[in-house]
Amino acid sequence: MSLKSRIQDDVKSAMRAHEREQLAALRLVTAAIKQIEVDQRIELNDEQVLAVLDKMVKQRRESLEQYEKAGREDLAQQERFELDLIQKYLPEPLSEAELAELIQSTVAEVGAESIRDMGKVMNALRPHVQGRADMKAVSQAVKTQLTS
Repeated sequence: MSLKSRIQDDVKSAMRAHEREQLAALRLVTAAIKQIEVDQRIELNDEQVLAVLDKMVKQRRESLEQYEKAGREDLAQQERFELDLIQKYLPEPLSEAELAELIQSTVAEVGAESIRDMGKVMNALRPHVQGRADMKAVSQAVKTQLTS
């Protein structure tokens, strides 16, 4: 079952169970997917849906941080709920050891020798870590690997 159809099935289940919060959050997810499909006139595959979910997780984390700084616990709680819900659809996160090993093998694979090759490494690495690791942390780890 594709990721997109799994989300749509969960929307239907939330409707039947009258789970308003979950339904609202799932509708945000389906709206984001639909928006890209309409704009680009394509049908998203699992990899592209993962990229959308990854972007939504990043947005929720940033919003959560801002709400907590502003002392808006009501809004922060909503963001936490949406973040948890979206993360259910992402694959198992990579451990730090797995990530380090993946970065090391990718650096060797593309023949990267300096920080100038960071773009090549990130492009080769992105499909393997999309939705499984924070891209900001991955970027920092690659930078560290290439400068040492």
